[in-house]
Amino acid sequence: MRTPQSHTALEDLRMPVQAKMAAAWTSLMFLVIYVDYYHLYQPGAIDQIRGGRIFEFDITPTLMTIFLVVIGIPALMVMLSITLPARVNRATNLVVASIYIPVMVFNAAGTSWDWAFYYGLHIGLEVLLLAFILRSAWAWPRRTASPATLAAGLDNEPRRTRQQA
Repeated sequence: MRTPQSHTALEDLRMPVQAKMAAAWTSLMFLVIYVDYYHLYQPGAIDQIRGGRIFEFDITPTLMTIFLVVIGIPALMVMLSITLPARVNRATNLVVASIYIPVMVFNAAGTSWDWAFYYGLHIGLEVLLLAFILRSAWAWPRRTASPATLAAGLDNEPRRTRQQA
């Protein structure tokens, strides 16, 4: 006897951890880029930039290099999250996301209290994304390994559930 199935049931495939982390790094990049872009709409921001300053910092080649590194690392993490082997991938995401939390908080340096909600919201969203990356990397699903499966290759191992881990 067949059980009736809903015609509205949606397929919900398990998304690989690597794809989740790459998506989170991509979202983080969009937030960083758009927050910097929307900063230009603040009164006096463009005049300050034309005067050679951003917030409290002089615009120098060193500052621009720092900006490139700050946005370049998440850009690389999108690709690395998909391509690195699992063990290296997990460690890299744990280290970089941990370092980036204080970096994102520091982005509020030099802002006035008038913009506290705006910067608080953007920093909060960035920290949530970084926390998601940390949690995903930390809880990366593990595989059980026996001598037979190790000899055959790790791709043939059964996955352990959270209860087994």
